[in-house]
Amino acid sequence: MSSRDRKRGVDFLLASAMLIAGLAISGLSLVSIARTDVHLAQGTPPIQVTPPSENNAPAEAKPGGTRPTTPAPEPATPTAKSQQEGAKAALPPAPPEKIAPPLEKK
Repeated sequence: MSSRDRKRGVDFLLASAMLIAGLAISGLSLVSIARTDVHLAQGTPPIQVTPPSENNAPAEAKPGGTRPTTPAPEPATPTAKSQQEGAKAALPPAPPEKIAPPLEKK
């Protein structure tokens, strides 16, 4: 036998051993899955609905209950001066070189 044939034989034995080990692990996993009992998650028990009785009856609606007597707040109205001035710009205007040229109409 040449060294090439021996190396091929060793590689074949190693590959066979790895294949057998993988099959054995797969078989053991399947057996362990088959032996275990199935445990399902249990939901919460249903809510026990009791018929209304004197103790847990809803409150009676009474007309003429207390309400706030103060008028509702009015929206803020700007003064005439602030209306003429308008909103101030947050930033100064951009320099002309930073402004794009106007779009041409097609």
